[in-house]
Amino acid sequence: MNSQQIKVLSVAVLVILAVVVYDAAYIVDETEQVVITQFGRITGEPVTEPGLNFKVPFIQKANYFAKNLLEWDGSPGQVPTRDKTYIWVDTFARWRITDPLTYFETVKDEFSAQKRLDDLIDPATRNLISSYPLAEIVRNTDRPMDTFEGFGADTEAKMEEEAPRKVRYTVNLGRDEITRRIVAQAKEKLEEFGIELVDVKIKRINYIDSVRRSVYDRMIAERNQIAEKFRAEGRGEASNIRGEKEKDLQVIKSEAYRTAEETKGKADAEAAGIYAAAYGKDPEFYAFVKTMDLYANALEKDSSLILSTDSDLMKYMKGADR
Repeated sequence: MNSQQIKVLSVAVLVILAVVVYDAAYIVDETEQVVITQFGRITGEPVTEPGLNFKVPFIQKANYFAKNLLEWDGSPGQVPTRDKTYIWVDTFARWRITDPLTYFETVKDEFSAQKRLDDLIDPATRNLISSYPLAEIVRNTDRPMDTFEGFGADTEAKMEEEAPRKVRYTVNLGRDEITRRIVAQAKEKLEEFGIELVDVKIKRINYIDSVRRSVYDRMIAERNQIAEKFRAEGRGEASNIRGEKEKDLQVIKSEAYRTAEETKGKADAEAAGIYAAAYGKDPEFYAFVKTMDLYANALEKDSSLILSTDSDLMKYMKGADR
């Protein structure tokens, strides 16, 4: 065997060793757990600790499963409550693989596990929801609540006095307790598959279309009633404001008219005093001026005057001739 053949053989051996080591070694992540199978049968205990591990190459196979929490999302479905109200319910859950050996023997993979969860969680949800009235499904307490909430404390107190309270429902369990019972009912059945159901929550609850329309119409009618009440109160308040405005306006006008009349009276009195003082200095001249004004006004109107010899004008003319 020459040196060239030895080199080729060495390279081939190294490649084979590398392939064998590569197939024999496997790494387990902290979020994973591994079940080793040989010709489809489980061998040994599951590997749950992270790190580098080895198996028989080409004969044994490493089957990886998640160790952290996994998600299940249910399909929305129509469910009747105990008070015969049909609602759409959408749920979700969190679960984990606690026994990878049992899990591998029963469901094999996550797709099959999701089907098992569908088969067990959905019936439990329907069973619990149909056993209780709607108020138990949507609420956790029987805290008083009506359509006047959200308008402020003063408005709510006023509405409390003026209108009767709405019907209050008694909540014995509540939504959280119902979901806990769903978990308890489905959890026991899932343990035989190596699955632990951690939690189930109701993601969304809604009325079916026909019921939702009637509910919306009732809500709209109630809100319109509240709005109309506020509008009526606003119109009444506006009328009061306008009445006060008109009253204040009349008072202001009356005061202004009185002040104006007092001012005019004082002015007329002062003017009369000035005229009296001025005309009192020469009464005959005042009489002459007034007579001239009178005749001037008469002549401006194109009137014909018949004067007697005893008239004031003739007297003044005779005086002028002298």
